[in-house]
Amino acid sequence: MSRYIIDTKKLEENISLIKEKADVPLIGVVKGNGYGFGIKEFSKILKDNGIKTFAVTEVDDINELKSILDDEDILVMRSTCIEYEAEVIAKNKCIATIGSLAAAQVMNDVSQRLGIKTKCYLKIDTGMGRYGFMASEVEDAIKCYSFENLEFIGAYTHFSSAFTNEELTKAQLALFNDTMSQIEKTGINVGTLHAANSPALLNVDNVCLDSVRIGSAFTGRVITKKRTNLNRIGSLEADVIEIKTVPAGYSIGYNGLYTTKRETKIAIVPIGHYDGFGLAKEKEIADFRSVLSQLKKFLKKQQMYIKINGRMYSVIGEIGLSHTAVDITGSDVKLGDVASVDISPLMVNPRIPRIYK
Repeated sequence: MSRYIIDTKKLEENISLIKEKADVPLIGVVKGNGYGFGIKEFSKILKDNGIKTFAVTEVDDINELKSILDDEDILVMRSTCIEYEAEVIAKNKCIATIGSLAAAQVMNDVSQRLGIKTKCYLKIDTGMGRYGFMASEVEDAIKCYSFENLEFIGAYTHFSSAFTNEELTKAQLALFNDTMSQIEKTGINVGTLHAANSPALLNVDNVCLDSVRIGSAFTGRVITKKRTNLNRIGSLEADVIEIKTVPAGYSIGYNGLYTTKRETKIAIVPIGHYDGFGLAKEKEIADFRSVLSQLKKFLKKQQMYIKINGRMYSVIGEIGLSHTAVDITGSDVKLGDVASVDISPLMVNPRIPRIYK
């Protein structure tokens, strides 16, 4: 049976390093099943290491989070005009994101009907192009503060290119700060401000404001221009379940696309596409070099490897849905030995157990 292994000590080391780097309170972003680490287990460790505010994008994650949190806050990073979603946010006393007058109206109506006041963050769109008021819509943004059943405790924006474009990131930050200054001039207390995410914290100086939203950096799997001391965490594991020897000229896997050139000793590992192995997460950046890299991979299929007993072995034949063949000729690999692959937790099937060690 395959499982995804997470080193708890290395995760806690990452949390400590990020706290030191940010020097402001962290918001633990646990969207996408806790960046693939398992939302409940991941959040529990963040909580135990002093994180007081958590962020998700799906309202369906709220119940799971609340089952392990005490008085920690939950920020829903989705400006929604859907009444059902607004009701879930309000009923669970989460912090709503308001990125349009329509969203403000829906959240206010729901909160009024429930007889409560919902805490909110104003969202400013400085170039991401998704949720939020554009700088040119600042007058509409100001109107949101007049809704009686909404309590605004802060505002935030989201950087689009902090992975590679420092100048654009700084320009977005300047636009956000200017927009908030315009709102403050009307006598409004804008509250807590945050803009930086993981790549911004690690790639751009002086972007932290009052808080920082961190998700991928905790896993050590974040695009940075310079090497960091963060641990790259997570490996997919399974036991070797079969070993066989086949003659030269023997076809391996679907479509017989691989033929052995010599007598070959093969280990069968129960890891495949269903588990996430062999599925590539596209790079979040695209430049000339990455385009060339993708072209080379297309022209010449990239060799895949699986680690067994600390040594890398070549995958042979097509990766199956749930099995992979590995060339272990000349090795002492035996049944039951642990095979592992370095794979992004976001690519691992959510049904695969996450095991913290």
